[in-house]
Amino acid sequence: MQVSKRAQSLAAAAALALAATGFGGAALLPSAAAAPAKDCRTYSSTTACGEISLTSEQNTCVTRSVALGMTERRAEVECTQLP
Repeated sequence: MQVSKRAQSLAAAAALALAATGFGGAALLPSAAAAPAKDCRTYSSTTACGEISLTSEQNTCVTRSVALGMTERRAEVECTQLP
């Protein structure tokens, strides 16, 4: 039985695709650990990522909140909700 070059190419492509997906259908993608981590946090249904720019009023809110026992990271996110 003679197999055409097209059939050979298709079979090779299928084998490569099957190998790339790990035979289970899950593609081989970089893991979350390999990707650069985002500094994101969510408090009170508000998400913030990276460095947060705060107004002077928001900075005052953060200072007060931290003095009352809240973590600085949480206070930064929650105080961004001030007008």
